[in-house]
Amino acid sequence: MKKLLSLLLALLILIGLTPALADDVIELDMYFPVSVGGGPDALITALCNQFHEEYPGIKINPVYAGSYADTRTKVIAAIQANNTPAIALMFSIDLYQLFSMGVLYDYNSFCTTEEDQAWLSGFYPGFMENSRLPQADGSYLTYGIPWQRSTIIMYYNKDAFTEVGLDPEAPPRTWQELEDYAVKLTKKDAAGNTVRYGVQIPSDKAGYAYWMLQTFTLTQDGQNLMSADGTEVFFNHEKTIKGLEFWKHLTDIGAQAPGTPKWSTTVSDFLEGKVAIMYHTTGNLTNVKKNATFSFGTSRLAAGTSYGSPTGGGNFYLFKGVPEEQTKAAFTFIKWMTGDPERVAQWSIDTGYVATRPEAYETQRMIDYAASFPSALTARDQLEYAYAEFSVYDQGNVQDILDTAIEEVMTGRKDAASAMKEAQDAADAILSDYR
Repeated sequence: MKKLLSLLLALLILIGLTPALADDVIELDMYFPVSVGGGPDALITALCNQFHEEYPGIKINPVYAGSYADTRTKVIAAIQANNTPAIALMFSIDLYQLFSMGVLYDYNSFCTTEEDQAWLSGFYPGFMENSRLPQADGSYLTYGIPWQRSTIIMYYNKDAFTEVGLDPEAPPRTWQELEDYAVKLTKKDAAGNTVRYGVQIPSDKAGYAYWMLQTFTLTQDGQNLMSADGTEVFFNHEKTIKGLEFWKHLTDIGAQAPGTPKWSTTVSDFLEGKVAIMYHTTGNLTNVKKNATFSFGTSRLAAGTSYGSPTGGGNFYLFKGVPEEQTKAAFTFIKWMTGDPERVAQWSIDTGYVATRPEAYETQRMIDYAASFPSALTARDQLEYAYAEFSVYDQGNVQDILDTAIEEVMTGRKDAASAMKEAQDAADAILSDYR
C-alpha cells in the first residue's frame, strides 16, 4: 500500500499536480458599484463565475460596494488601511484622485504583445478621455479600462406625446423645444395639482447633479466644467451659469418638480407616468425596456447651440501594493471581460450600457437586437457628441462643492451666478495645489 501511495505521489509530482497545488487558486475581491436598476450586480456575479469556469486557477469575488461614491470611499479606505485590492471597478472620474495617490498601474506596461496592444487600442476614443493621462512627450498612458460606461440620454413617453398632440417620433431637439414640450406635457388634475411633470432632470446631491449640469454646458459648443488636465474648473463661466439658469427655469415655469428631484427615483417616476421626459443614464435602458407599460423612445440630448453629452460610468483599475501573481490574475480577468466583442455586446444588451468596443456592434447578436430595438444605439450614436465626464484632482471634495452649489440654486436659496462664483473660489483653493 505504501509503495502504491509513493508511486501515486511521484506521478502527481511528475505531471505538476501535487494535492496542494491542485487546489491552489488565486482569489481576488473586486469592489464594484451599481447606480441603476435592472440587476447588473447579478450579471457581474454571473460573469465572474463564468470566468472561473474558464480559468479555474483564478477566482474573482465580486463585492457590491454601493454607489460609485460609496465604492470610492471603501476602496480608498482599504488602501489607507494597507488592505489594497488588486482590482476594482470604480468611477472613471476617480482617475486623477487615484493617480495622485500613486496607487495605480498603467496598462501600457502590461501590454507587451501585439494582441494586448490591439486590445488596449480597441476602445471607443470618447471613453478613453476618462481613462488615460497625457505624458510629457505627448503620448498617453492608460490607467482605466472602460466597462460599465454610458452617456446621458433623453427618455420620453410616446403615449404622453400623442395625448397632448405632439409627434411621438419627434422628441425635442433644442432647449426651446424642450421647454415648450415640457410645458405642454405637464398635466394637472381638477384640483390644480400636478399629476405629471413635463420633464425631470435629477439634481440631488446623492445622485449626479454635476453630471446633469454638464448636459447644459456641453450642449453650448462643448463647454466643459474642467480643464483636460484636471487642475482647473469653469464653474463661473458664462455658459455654466446660463445652463444652470435654464435648468432652474424649467422648475420655475412648473414643468419640473420643485426642489431637487432624486436620481434614485427619477426612473420610477418616469415608469409610473409621473414624468413625461427624463434625462438619465443609458445604463437604465434595459430596466426601462423591461418595465415600461407604455410606448417610449430615446434620443440624444436637446441642444443649446450644439449637441453634447458627458460620458460616464466605471473603469477597471489595477492597484499597486499587492502580490505580483494577484496583479497578473486581475489583468487576465480584465482582458477577458472587456476584450471579447460577443461578451461586450451581450453586456450592453443585458444592461443598456454602451458596448465599449466598436466591434461589439458588428456582432450578429447586436445587429439583430438593434434592428428590433433601435434605442440600443442611441447612446452609442451620441458618442459623436460626447465629452469627458467631470473629473479633477481631489474629486470627492471638488464634486461636493459643485453639487452643493447646484442644490442651492435648484432650491432657490441662491442665484446661479452667486452660487457658481462661490463654488469656483472654493474649488480653486483646493486645485491650486495641483497646478
